[in-house]
Amino acid sequence: MKETERIKAGLLFRPNSMELRDTKHKAHETCRLVNTLDEYDERIPGLMRSILGSIGERFYFQTPVQFNYGIHTYIGEDFFANYNFCVLDDADVYIGDNVMIAPNVSLMAASHPLIAHERLGLMLGDDGLPTIAENAEPIRIGNNVWIGCNVTIIGGVTIGNDVVIGAGSVVIHDIPDGTLAAGNPCRVIRKITEADSMKELAREEL
Repeated sequence: MKETERIKAGLLFRPNSMELRDTKHKAHETCRLVNTLDEYDERIPGLMRSILGSIGERFYFQTPVQFNYGIHTYIGEDFFANYNFCVLDDADVYIGDNVMIAPNVSLMAASHPLIAHERLGLMLGDDGLPTIAENAEPIRIGNNVWIGCNVTIIGGVTIGNDVVIGAGSVVIHDIPDGTLAAGNPCRVIRKITEADSMKELAREEL
């Protein structure tokens, strides 16, 4: 069984296998190039498209940005990511439409066994020697989501539609639609309602 098949099946896999290293290398080198370019450089959208599983027509990455595989990430329309967006997309990462990412957000769809000898000696590498074992679970982020700065989202989490995740949160559980959630671990604080409207601040001066 190929390592990519093991990932999809939810099995432990060997992240250091050449099969996976070659894919990661393309993503890493593309991100390294993107991170050296002027933010107005017209090559950036095409370069990002070349490594991602899919992305909508309208998107913006404020560099630096880092993807581990890239091809395991699927992003919808009208996406914005601020500085230091890091995606360990060892499993699939699904991001909906109209999603805003604040600075220093990490999506961590990757993990390792807790038992040390399983983490470091359970599997053999391409050279026949013990190597690192990894497991990965998908992350799903719905539509119209705002993720605040310094947030970490762990593999296996689903965030619903119309959600706001407060700054500094560590999200280890699913978050339902239409809620404000924050904390470590992240918990639902309350529903978002019309009482939260700021539309009066958008009115034109007479």
